[in-house]
Amino acid sequence: MAALARAELTLFGRSRATLFSAVFVPLVVPISVRSAFPESELEDVGLTVGLVMLNAAIGFSLLFAVYSALVGVFTARREELVLKRLRTGELRDAEILAGAATPAALTGLVQCLLLAVGCTLLLDIPAPKAVYLAVLGVLLGLVMCAALAAVTASYSRTAESAQVTTLPLLFISMLGSGIAVPLEVLPDRLASVLELLPLTPVMKLVQGGWSGELSASEALASTTIALAWTVLAVFAVRRWFRWEPRH
Repeated sequence: MAALARAELTLFGRSRATLFSAVFVPLVVPISVRSAFPESELEDVGLTVGLVMLNAAIGFSLLFAVYSALVGVFTARREELVLKRLRTGELRDAEILAGAATPAALTGLVQCLLLAVGCTLLLDIPAPKAVYLAVLGVLLGLVMCAALAAVTASYSRTAESAQVTTLPLLFISMLGSGIAVPLEVLPDRLASVLELLPLTPVMKLVQGGWSGELSASEALASTTIALAWTVLAVFAVRRWFRWEPRH
């Protein structure tokens, strides 16, 4: 499994397109969030520009460095018969997928840590008041995005089409999970519905880890929703993931 992860890391570094979308996009895109909402509007709902940008940066990192990158990896390895050959060896199915996902997951984790430190220092954000919630949110996000990537790859025909099949979840998460648009500025009824999206509980835990304004019941509810989506995604992978090329 470690050897598989090392091989995937080498291939990850050689793919310029994957490297660009996984490393540079999450660093650049959140800057656009800064001008999207006036500071006075954010202060009315108890937010700051720095906290919104931090949440957006971590959300984009999970979406692009982990989810989007892994959909392409899983699809390409399946079409190249790599996954089929690996199943004839000693590795179990879960170990094959975990080994292939390790480089992207580590990239996302390191990126989240660097973004958290950088945003805290550069944007004058106070230290996290409940750091355990932020850590829990990031770890749940990494596992969930890897599982959702495997689900998406199951109906992606080619590595090129994987760039299209990832768009629905990318757009829904960016617009509805509090990444590009904070839920606090949306109508309460709409926000309560969007809280059921996959990445919304992850973003709530990360934001609550910094603000300290997430109650125990809200943290438990967010954790439960995130775990439910993860379990559902794992079930879908076991049920529908394709190990041979789609024709």
